[in-house]
Amino acid sequence: MHPIVYIDTSSIRDGKLEELKVAMKGLAAFVEANVPQLMSYGFFLDETQTQMTVVAVHPNSESLEFHMDVGSGEFRKFAHLIDLSKIEVYGRVSEGVLERLHQKARMLGRGTVAVYEFYAGFAR
Repeated sequence: MHPIVYIDTSSIRDGKLEELKVAMKGLAAFVEANVPQLMSYGFFLDETQTQMTVVAVHPNSESLEFHMDVGSGEFRKFAHLIDLSKIEVYGRVSEGVLERLHQKARMLGRGTVAVYEFYAGFAR
């Protein structure tokens, strides 16, 4: 079984960087405390600090679904700070997860959702 890799990319709204930095730390702490099965979760800023990327590694689709259910209220707090441009998921996810991804994309911007199924390789 291969892990699910979730990546989303957003533009940071003008004048919202410092507020976003505080929100990122708060969300990371919330997720660490409430989604114990999550393997890795990180927020990244580009060199100009105008774009944020979130990378999460889940052991399976159920973990991603749980994360989205538990975190949905927290994600809403980002709506005025960012404009989500895309969500990419690497690995097979359930229809429930796919619907939640589209809901998140609509809530946080006008972003696209793309899911890529595993074809070849290995995980250790």
